[in-house]
Amino acid sequence: MSTENSEKQNLVKLRELTGAGMMECKKALTEAKGDLKEAQSVIRKKGLDIAKKKSTREAKEGQITTYIHGGGKLGVLVEINCETDFAAKNELFQGFIRDIAMHIAAAHPLYVSQDNIPTDELNKEKEAFEAEVAGKPENVREKIIQGKLSKRFEDICLLNQKFVKDDSRTVQEYLTETIAKIGENIIIRRFIRFEVGGSN
Repeated sequence: MSTENSEKQNLVKLRELTGAGMMECKKALTEAKGDLKEAQSVIRKKGLDIAKKKSTREAKEGQITTYIHGGGKLGVLVEINCETDFAAKNELFQGFIRDIAMHIAAAHPLYVSQDNIPTDELNKEKEAFEAEVAGKPENVREKIIQGKLSKRFEDICLLNQKFVKDDSRTVQEYLTETIAKIGENIIIRRFIRFEVGGSN
């Protein structure tokens, strides 16, 4: 296969994998010297930089969407905000909110992020972990407690969870990539999950 054909294939593949524009993919492949995996990493880092810049911007538009599963036995209501009504109608944004609603139904998070966990609940978690590691050296104890807290956040916080449609990334990483692609700040504001016979 010629080098030119190989480069074209890599370009098409990178676009499929990342959803980034052709010019962005070309630049990333050049920067990565043709290495597809490295080019993905370049695009991801650029996306993170873009998302950081957008994170201070106000997001008051957006949509509330629903997801019903299991013949009406399970339902999710989620509000996701962006900066403009134009972006809210964007196909990419629409796909993102559907994915997030479906993820919430499947993964059953309790909070959007660890910042939403009530202080008393967080303190109880810490106390329980501290009791588990009592007697261990202090420097080891702190590392174990932090590790257990991180694992707990992965279980109960939406942004920390592995994305159900692609467990190679977290929901936070998926959000960051979507912000970079749409070019607006996006905030997963709140959600509620209903299950027939459950206590939510």
